[in-house]
Amino acid sequence: MSNVSKNVAESDLTAEERHIEMWKVKKLIKNLQKARGAGTSMISLILPPGTQVSLTSKMLNDEYGTASNIKSRVNRLSVLGAITSTIQRLKLYNKGIPPNGLIVYCGTIMTDEGKEKKVNIDFEPFKPVNTSLYLCDNKFHTEALGELLQDDEQFGFIVMDGNGCLFGTVCGSTRTVLHKFSVDLPKKHGRGGQSALRFARLRLEKRHNYVRKVAETATQVYVPDGAVPSVRGLILAGSAEFKDELLKSDLFDQRLKKIVLKLVDVSYGGENGFAQAIELSTDTLANVKFVQEKKLIASYFEEIAQDTGKFCFGVRDTLVALEMGAVKKLILYESMDVQRVELRNNQANTVSVTHLTPEQMEDDANFIDKETGVELETIKKELLIEYFAENYKSFGCELEFITDRSQEGSQFCKGFGGIGGILRWAVDFGQMNEYIEQTGKEWDEESDDDGDDSSDVDEDYDPDGDFGF
Repeated sequence: MSNVSKNVAESDLTAEERHIEMWKVKKLIKNLQKARGAGTSMISLILPPGTQVSLTSKMLNDEYGTASNIKSRVNRLSVLGAITSTIQRLKLYNKGIPPNGLIVYCGTIMTDEGKEKKVNIDFEPFKPVNTSLYLCDNKFHTEALGELLQDDEQFGFIVMDGNGCLFGTVCGSTRTVLHKFSVDLPKKHGRGGQSALRFARLRLEKRHNYVRKVAETATQVYVPDGAVPSVRGLILAGSAEFKDELLKSDLFDQRLKKIVLKLVDVSYGGENGFAQAIELSTDTLANVKFVQEKKLIASYFEEIAQDTGKFCFGVRDTLVALEMGAVKKLILYESMDVQRVELRNNQANTVSVTHLTPEQMEDDANFIDKETGVELETIKKELLIEYFAENYKSFGCELEFITDRSQEGSQFCKGFGGIGGILRWAVDFGQMNEYIEQTGKEWDEESDDDGDDSSDVDEDYDPDGDFGF
């Protein structure tokens, strides 16, 4: 029986932790999509925040009564068992649905060996879900979990034309208007009786004041704490040349100027222009994470090109660097399939940890002690990437997941095994491995050859004496 339980508040998560939670949801979706059951015995239940547990329990009890009429005995018992397990899970939340909602998957699945296995999964997602779902089928329905994978990075929009300006943000599928104001600017041509030069000067002065007001308001809206912009990037939109003037203006905050992603020409102002700007910027916003990934891998390759020694790759060298506390950024391919296996030698009563690829897992020779020929018992088996996701903080490093969709990402995955790191200081792994081969001991292994407690250190030696103290 599998049981998963999480309770994570989105507001308490850093961007790094949020990406890890998203990776966990991706992995859960992948596993749930592969699962298949005999008959309609797999229940998918998603409850948004504020749902009454009592109403859901009543609905499930009604379903139990309906399922009792299923003619097939095997299918009937499977469905009744899944509904009973779901009702039992809901009883754990009798104080109310968690703040972010509740997701429950219960049922009996068929394993690769053709055996039946009960699965009970209940967890609070790391951010609120807005979907309500109850389905009983021969598979788990994970479509609604897709909204959890939408990145919550905010992007700012400034839509300005000759009639006014709008400031808004887009976060996932939600758009918000933060502030807007209208303006009355003079046209290019005035009425007769005015000096052409004077009229042109007044017109330019009012346009300049308008740009100044937009720039000042942008700083107030998008840099509320006066330190760091509250948005990941900024889109400037408009139907005239105002957006170009704003970007070139010295009045525009330099912190905001650095994060301008795109200039967009729209046919309208106000909220209609906001909607059109979002539509025209879709590709740019989608590529932001893609660009971040490319920059990360580029900085890693730069360390290698300059031969600074402040990099590592491969499972063995990366683990050594982590134990040393030398890793600043740990970079992992999100679909890396290396397994971390704990093995016990019952004869010597020792436990060892090894890391094997799926091909090596099929080879029985990897589960036999090379020196004694004793068969090793598998205590624990998990994906190495899962181990790092749970324990990266204990190594004092940052964790970054990458994909193989970019050219750099694909090169990292194929050429470097999908695991590596940027180090805080240079480490000579060649010299370290040479020492291990010569001595047969790991780099940090202490010498225990002498059975007595004798020491080469003179107990009467006074270190201060050498300095005249």
